[in-house]
Amino acid sequence: MRRPLPWALLAVLVLAQIYYPLTIGATRAGLTVATVALGYLLSVGHALLSRGARTAGALVAVATGGGFAIEALGVATGFPFGSYDYSGQLGPKLAGVPLIIPLAWTWMAWPAWLTAVRLTAPAPGPAGDRPATGWVDRLGRMALAAVGLAAWDLFLDPQMVAEGYWVWRDAAPALPGLPGIPVSNYLGWLLFAVLLMAALRPLAGPAVDRADGRDAPMFALYLWTYASSVLAHAVFLRLPASAVWGAAGMAVAAVPLAVVLLRARRHEARRPEAHPLPRPGVDAPA
Repeated sequence: MRRPLPWALLAVLVLAQIYYPLTIGATRAGLTVATVALGYLLSVGHALLSRGARTAGALVAVATGGGFAIEALGVATGFPFGSYDYSGQLGPKLAGVPLIIPLAWTWMAWPAWLTAVRLTAPAPGPAGDRPATGWVDRLGRMALAAVGLAAWDLFLDPQMVAEGYWVWRDAAPALPGLPGIPVSNYLGWLLFAVLLMAALRPLAGPAVDRADGRDAPMFALYLWTYASSVLAHAVFLRLPASAVWGAAGMAVAAVPLAVVLLRARRHEARRPEAHPLPRPGVDAPA
């Protein structure tokens, strides 16, 4: 795998998101579109490089294609998100849906899936073999991935509604502190996220060895999205309620991921081969 490429795309994405609060109007809308496009290239590119064309194609078909289909259904009927309309600020539309919107589903679906895989993959046995994953574990993995994706909307929708990129015709009932967005929207996100992860699971490729660093850019993307969103909403965007709701929702996956990765790093640092003994006559100080 060409590991520098995902890291390079992630670095550009981070810079774009840092610059976002410093912009206004059409510049901010354009940067929103560019950020989603970067995130899409990062996630699909990582799937291609780490799992192959079959997995990348499945991600595009399920998340991008499915995302467009559910959004078109939502705009036309109001199900499952509630009745809403998109403005014209996010670029060209098809069936009332800005083409950039399904890319956003894909952007976060992949790191949410890999996060769930990392947190639910059984530890290798003494001989290095990996025990088979039972159906209970598979259901738990899909549920965690779905929550990890859907919780992102607790940040995304308040931010985008505040910018005027879309609006609901009837926003009641709403979560406390998040006016303008009906609860049905978040439930609709969760419903679709469950269906998306169920469809993606058999096509997403195998879990990789825990010591393999190929998924590290996606873990970094997920944790960056979590931490930067909390900071941006609380400080720069002046959306304190969504900062609290989003922090609580995404913490279900983000906090355990951070703990697991930190423990793995500490374990790796304590391995004997990480601190080789000095070789007599070779490593002795001069």
